[in-house]
Amino acid sequence: MPAGTIRYWAAAKAAAGVAEEPYTARTLADALHAVRERHPGELTRVLKSCSFLVDGAPVGARDHQTVRLAEGGTVEVLPPFAGG
Repeated sequence: MPAGTIRYWAAAKAAAGVAEEPYTARTLADALHAVRERHPGELTRVLKSCSFLVDGAPVGARDHQTVRLAEGGTVEVLPPFAGG
């Protein structure tokens, strides 16, 4: 199973209590499910408004179950930012 890093920014970082943590998951949906289990509460709420980059590429409206994660990859969790 691929392993990599999830990086949290702004409100997601505050809600998670960490700037980054490892993932072990095949898809973005699986990685986010594990995140929600590790960080119930505020982060689960924040994730609903976040956008995601996987290895630098925007996920956009794609179904998270179809977004494959790579060994050594990076998932960026980006909440809405004020001011651009």
